[in-house]
Amino acid sequence: MRGLHGANGGDRRDVIATVFRGTINRMVNGYLLRDVINKVNSIHFTASEEIHTLSHLYESMLKEMRDTAGDSGEFYTPRPVIRFMVEVTDPKLGEVVLDPACGTGGFLVESFEHLRKQCKKASDFEVLQKGSITGGDAKPLPYLLCQMNLLLHGLESPQIDSGNSLRSPLREIGDKDRVDIILTNPPFGGEEERGILSNFPEDKQTAETALLFLQLIMRKLRRGAGGKRGGRCGIVVPNGTLFGDGVCARIKKELLEEFNLHTIVRLPNGVFAPYTGIPTNLLFFERDGPTKEIWYYEVPLPEGRKQYTKTQPMPFEEFEPVIAWWKDRKENGHAWKVSVAKVVESGYNLDIKNPNGKGDLEHLPPEQLTESILMKEQRIAEIMTEIKQVLADGIKP
Repeated sequence: MRGLHGANGGDRRDVIATVFRGTINRMVNGYLLRDVINKVNSIHFTASEEIHTLSHLYESMLKEMRDTAGDSGEFYTPRPVIRFMVEVTDPKLGEVVLDPACGTGGFLVESFEHLRKQCKKASDFEVLQKGSITGGDAKPLPYLLCQMNLLLHGLESPQIDSGNSLRSPLREIGDKDRVDIILTNPPFGGEEERGILSNFPEDKQTAETALLFLQLIMRKLRRGAGGKRGGRCGIVVPNGTLFGDGVCARIKKELLEEFNLHTIVRLPNGVFAPYTGIPTNLLFFERDGPTKEIWYYEVPLPEGRKQYTKTQPMPFEEFEPVIAWWKDRKENGHAWKVSVAKVVESGYNLDIKNPNGKGDLEHLPPEQLTESILMKEQRIAEIMTEIKQVLADGIKP
């Protein structure tokens, strides 16, 4: 398998060779190996129905691997979230889609399926197969799984980079490196080596991997020119990105001044269970001028639910009201808009609560939380002193 070579390069044989070069697998029992070979031999790899079945089987295997990943420091994006992000970003045939932290390829597979529905003739399929879907992941296992995932879904020669997407200096990214659409869920809270940090401007270097990827994405989006639409992005970020100051605030300043951050979708608790309980948000922005106003949409939990869980995950149907609202935006109990001037006044704090929501759902920055806790503790101490005095006064007579 490792020795396979395509006739002209860039076909399925090259992909298979890449997958097997990165894996070591040994079967001790020869009888079991014979059974496996017989099973594989019975599969008609040229039949589209069987390949479709295999692709679903493969994704179910990936889900099982995901659920047993443990504390590996990474987690996978639920398919309903991916599907929603692809649907509202709406890639068009001829556009290039990139996920610089693609993992096992969820965003890329969904984008490929979205684009395939737009193919009507042979030339359309040729456009789809050649350079429409690109990605990158530095970890060997997700890289291999992504290649096979895309191959089974019908992408004949996946363009997946096995290097660290953050390895090149931002200043070296030119127009030829830019793409139309970026859909991604970059790692949260990771830590990059010092050499990687030097690829970023001195005043925007940070240990927070999500912020490094955000800067990369901003450089990688195509500029709008000659009547052509600028690049657009959908990205998953933790709550800390919204209220972070310092380096984080400087990155958000650049984002608002040079990009149109038009929508922030606030996800309910437990969407990423069991990997993290950190509140997450979906940011959508385009490279077509500065931000003037930001729309927020807070996805509510179903009646009677406190959060989603691993066994009761968020279904895609919960996004249907958001999709309907997306096309005809009006303020309601879950949607509101904020002027960019208000965000600038707050020191680029994007963590703006729903004005129609309950106060106990407010997520305050750490400094304010600490101050609030201290004030409450002081008030409790004062009340206890008063109670003690009342008791003492009551005993005297």
